[in-house]
Amino acid sequence: MEVVIAGSHGLIGSALRKTLAENGHRVRLLVRGAPNGPDEFRWDPRAGTIDESAVAGADVAVNLAGAGIGDHRWTEQYKREILESRTGTTRTLGHALATIPGAPLTWVQASAIGYYGDRGDEVLTEASPRGQGFLAEVVETWEAETAEAASAGVRVAHLRSGLVFSRRGGALGRLLPILRLGIGGRLGSGEQFWSWISLEDEVRAITHLMTAPIAGPVNATAPAPTRHREVVAALAAALHRPAVLPVPAPALRLALGQFASDILGSQRVLPEVLTESGFEFRHGDVTEVAEWVMSVPARPH
Repeated sequence: MEVVIAGSHGLIGSALRKTLAENGHRVRLLVRGAPNGPDEFRWDPRAGTIDESAVAGADVAVNLAGAGIGDHRWTEQYKREILESRTGTTRTLGHALATIPGAPLTWVQASAIGYYGDRGDEVLTEASPRGQGFLAEVVETWEAETAEAASAGVRVAHLRSGLVFSRRGGALGRLLPILRLGIGGRLGSGEQFWSWISLEDEVRAITHLMTAPIAGPVNATAPAPTRHREVVAALAAALHRPAVLPVPAPALRLALGQFASDILGSQRVLPEVLTESGFEFRHGDVTEVAEWVMSVPARPH
């Protein structure tokens, strides 16, 4: 297949490029600077422009672009960047898919379980209504930017990703170093549900959606959402380190500002659409993913 990728240099995009290349697919990369090779194509989401040859004749588009949620303190300026970096890229790509002859009719569009907001122990599926809060509003606006392409007949799958667990960076980027030192612990009460997915399964879910006849929201989360204290305990056990120094909620709010509310919030999300489509997770429970993150050989099934 010919696959167009926006956001190809991030954690997920880099892993996706590698997997696609290993499986014989050709990748076209959307870049904001001058192209540096035959596989790179210029686009400018702020101006709403794109090199038409980037999408003409391609089979699938994947958009992973967007400013990192946890990269900076949430000032009003950075909150605008979080929103605009998502809506601008999605709007530009969506218009291209809707109007350029020969553009892909399949689009895997990044989204997030932030759509559901803080919901305690409530079980959440793709059918659950939108929650409250900044990220819920961002996701709703973000997903709406695909409407032009969908109206033009493009199959759009909104990949509502959970916390992506990786051996480097991702949702565990700040937690793993302190756990390795044996000085980590739960954040807040630890009772909040974390809905997570391994980077490997995230990439596998994207490639699955390239061919599976699925449109609309798709929760990219492992089938076993886990209380945060259990995630920390599993990671510490895989490291053979203690995890006994909790970070109280007030201290976390002082350090991170508004972003702390999302770390302390609870989202118990199930991947109903993925599992019903036949997708099988390689890392289905927290012990498996902790062993994988720490590069311990997986237990036999």
